[in-house]
Amino acid sequence: MEESKNSSEEGFLLLGFSDQPQLERILFVIILLFYILKLLGNTAIILVSFLDPKLHTPMYFFLGNLSCVDICFTTSVAPQLLVTMGKRDKTMNYGGCVAQLYVATGLGSSECILLAVMAYDRYAAVCQPLLYTTIMHPQLSASLASIAWLSGLITSLIQCSLTVQLPLCGHSKLDHIFCEVPVLVKLACVDTTFNEVELFVASVVFLIIPVSLILASYGFITQAVLRIKSAAGRSKAFGTCSSHLIVVVIFYGTIIFMYLQPAKSSSKNQGKFVSLFYTIVTPLLNPVIYTLRNKDVKGALRTLTMGSGFGSERIHA
Repeated sequence: MEESKNSSEEGFLLLGFSDQPQLERILFVIILLFYILKLLGNTAIILVSFLDPKLHTPMYFFLGNLSCVDICFTTSVAPQLLVTMGKRDKTMNYGGCVAQLYVATGLGSSECILLAVMAYDRYAAVCQPLLYTTIMHPQLSASLASIAWLSGLITSLIQCSLTVQLPLCGHSKLDHIFCEVPVLVKLACVDTTFNEVELFVASVVFLIIPVSLILASYGFITQAVLRIKSAAGRSKAFGTCSSHLIVVVIFYGTIIFMYLQPAKSSSKNQGKFVSLFYTIVTPLLNPVIYTLRNKDVKGALRTLTMGSGFGSERIHA
């Protein structure tokens, strides 16, 4: 019993990449740069989606929610990771680890559902263009976004509560970059079969089912686009969907690799880089992909930039 209390009293030794000091220094700079760019990019998308009346549509409403989730998700991991990598003492207190566990799990789950909701929105826009405004009315859009946020909260409360109850028996070395459910399950000194089954079920609900719905949506979208006679029309339709599809492939590909495998099977460095990718890299790719491939967002950003610049000149004058 006394050994099981060590982790809660002393916290965890978050090893990260401390066994490779040169790599850790390089990653510190990369993560800091990515985090700053991610904050700027996603904040810009939220602002233009809110300020530009032309972007007051379900697509950009969900995109704004996705950017908000990404900001919160990465912020739950990146600052603590940078602090840990920047000092010799790699200790993270138990309360901070548990808080990070709940927040990151909830937000990651919300993003899984939100990406599926965005696929349904694209299906309605391409396959039912005449009924789109009737189908995706503001009340339904708000309800779908709320379901995404609430589902993440509920699964976080259940999954993380089961995880933190596992006795760790003095195991305080967390060979990972942040507190994550599969990693904490590895530290348990009791049979974790129930936790692994629960983790697998949650992964099916939040990964396999949304991916299946997304693939089905894009199957119908592809059929509808191929029926469009105009080459310009087909190009526009594919353009509105390709950005979301790229984000889906990158996000789900890495997170499925991490979660849909036995908790004690993956190599430590492999798991670290995969987690680093979907917590730090993917949230940055979202605004880059949507901005570079979306004329409406680029136009709104130019308008917002020019408008603020014009306003500052008048104030100065």
